[in-house]
Amino acid sequence: MSAATAVGLHARGPGGLLEGTWQPAAPGAPVVLIVPGSGPTDRDGNNPGGVAAGTYQLLAEGLAAHGIASVRVDKRGLFGSRLAASDPNAVTLGDYVDDVGAWIAEIRRRDAAAPIWLLGHSEGGLVALAAAAGAPPDLAGLILAAVPGRPLGEVLREQLAANPANVGIMEEALATLAHLERGERVEAVSPVLRPLFRPEVQGFLASMLRVDPVSLIARLRVPVLILQGGRDIQVGRADAEALHRANPAARLVLLPEANHVFKAVASDDRAANVAAYRDPALPLAPGTVAAIVAAVEGAPRSVSGRSRW
Repeated sequence: MSAATAVGLHARGPGGLLEGTWQPAAPGAPVVLIVPGSGPTDRDGNNPGGVAAGTYQLLAEGLAAHGIASVRVDKRGLFGSRLAASDPNAVTLGDYVDDVGAWIAEIRRRDAAAPIWLLGHSEGGLVALAAAAGAPPDLAGLILAAVPGRPLGEVLREQLAANPANVGIMEEALATLAHLERGERVEAVSPVLRPLFRPEVQGFLASMLRVDPVSLIARLRVPVLILQGGRDIQVGRADAEALHRANPAARLVLLPEANHVFKAVASDDRAANVAAYRDPALPLAPGTVAAIVAAVEGAPRSVSGRSRW
């Protein structure tokens, strides 16, 4: 099936318009709303910090080939949505949940009959989980792609400890993290820790640190797909399995060669894994689109990788 041409789309934001891209399909076709991951990640899945994989664009095109529409979006205050907020750092989890609601309303305005699925990637999965908890009762389902299965504080502690170069800053890093978990700001942050804990983003971090993904997924009564790469160096298989234990009705699909941006990596070589983050020509890992299509269509389908309910 040939995909229709993608077009621009906007929704109401707090200070201006939120902007995104609508990849259409036939009227009434399912729509997947893609919630982007952490930092300044754009609607295509790229980030000026070194990510140029184009993952969300590739997902949208792959789904369109199967007759599934999608909406991929720029976060408030960034890129096309820069007018929606004067300060992209002055956001919270709740703000992003509100924006998901605005996008759902816009999709409903365009196609009231379309089943709507939320797809959250990485940190965006935490936003999608929180949004699904308060979403309209007719939400069709949720797709969690490389999403942590633990509170963010546990993930950050593990990532900090895993880097031997952090030995000299661990005491300050852990103390700062503990303050933020209590909702307390920390104004004096060492230069080496500012990329993670700079004061401008501490409000957002504090809101994310309060999220317990296991608690959220356990309460969901909509279909859930948990999609996890076997070569993901940011979110591990244990996270996906923790989410699945909390909601055994969810479907867990493990893609052995997929990394965090769902590009195929043939070995455990870290340099090759990171290089795939910067390769827009590299296709999505085998089975990625097929797993999502199977979930959205609601019918068993063979995918490359291992799956279980």
